[in-house]
Amino acid sequence: MNASESTSTIHHDAQTPPFPETADIESSSDEYAGRFAGPTGQWMLAVQERLTLSLLEPYGEKLSVLDVGGGHGQLTLPLCRDGHRVTVLGSAPECAHRIRSVVDDGACRFVVGNVIALPFEDQSFDVVLSFRMLTHCAQWPNLAAELCRVARRAVIVDYPTSQSVNRIAPWLFEAKKKVEVNTRVWHLFKHEEVHNAFRDHGFALSRLRKQFFFPMVVHRMLKCRAVSAGLETICRYTGLTRWAGSPVIAAYERT
Repeated sequence: MNASESTSTIHHDAQTPPFPETADIESSSDEYAGRFAGPTGQWMLAVQERLTLSLLEPYGEKLSVLDVGGGHGQLTLPLCRDGHRVTVLGSAPECAHRIRSVVDDGACRFVVGNVIALPFEDQSFDVVLSFRMLTHCAQWPNLAAELCRVARRAVIVDYPTSQSVNRIAPWLFEAKKKVEVNTRVWHLFKHEEVHNAFRDHGFALSRLRKQFFFPMVVHRMLKCRAVSAGLETICRYTGLTRWAGSPVIAAYERT
């Protein structure tokens, strides 16, 4: 299936067993979006958006973009705003809930499918994105392989790394559950672990951006955008973020 071809949403019966990996069903929900409610949450999303769009710039304007698991709308909405031709792949019809406005007005196409067996032909999209997925996907190497298969030029993903202050994350898990309530177990990666997975499929690391020095749960606990932004500005200018920041946003290019 070519990215430029019209595709209607593929529905599955409610009784049908879910796909093997469905982490995006939760991340596309209103409950999950509540983690980013308020000034601090919006600031964190703004940082993610700015860094991601900067990684996307070298590939040009009005790109065909696949956002795998992007029903949370964190990047789909700005991509549509900037005029890119966006397709979102979700594990269930309800994953379109938070992007319904851009789907209904034709700015975005939504397809239901298996994130580790994408229903698209090889190299169907200029760029493929997948955020909030690697860390919660048990079969993440298969997800990485599929992202590479359908990408013509580049894949951009995010992941949390243990090579950061996040190494203390296991000790913060109980606090994180109290703050976020619906926290899920996640996987912390070493950089080479992710880089090698993409290298195995012909994609090399092009650019890498680190979002925050302090774990995101710390900023949620502070509940003060000005303080969080000030702390992170200091960390960014002193090199702490570059040295040990997380989550990471990485762009991999087809070699």
